[in-house]
Amino acid sequence: MTLVPEPVAPLLVFGWGNLSRGDDALGPLLIERLRALAGPTTAVDFLDDYQLQIEHALDLVGRQRVLFVDASLSCRAPFEATPLQAAPDCSFSTHALSPQALLKVFCDLRGQAPPPCTLLAIRGERFGLGAPPSMAALAHLAAALAWASDWLAGPAAVHRSTGD
Repeated sequence: MTLVPEPVAPLLVFGWGNLSRGDDALGPLLIERLRALAGPTTAVDFLDDYQLQIEHALDLVGRQRVLFVDASLSCRAPFEATPLQAAPDCSFSTHALSPQALLKVFCDLRGQAPPPCTLLAIRGERFGLGAPPSMAALAHLAAALAWASDWLAGPAAVHRSTGD
């Protein structure tokens, strides 16, 4: 018996964060809003989780492009979008990975380069347990949502839209 892999959508948008920790919810919130905007589609898969784990390397298989989305204390407001490259780091041995380490796991598992990946880091300010997202973070989320919508439309649309 030969198992035939299920076809996957060419695009993957993967957001992570904790909905119970204020602005850390920005990744999953963006996924929720993009899902609503996209409606039913076979062109894109949406995935959210608390953190990146080695198992998520398999979610990249068969994709044409991947957008990773996370909250950040260190990026410029309202957001930064940067291309990702596979790179080992110390996170591979912890319970959570950086996006770069996840791409390295993909390379090691598959023996090939990952699909083109971009990190959309959305500026957050408050990450306290039980806190709601801050007003500033929600404004940053709105700007990031517009950029991510362009990303879904294709690479040419993304070049017309920036977080500045």
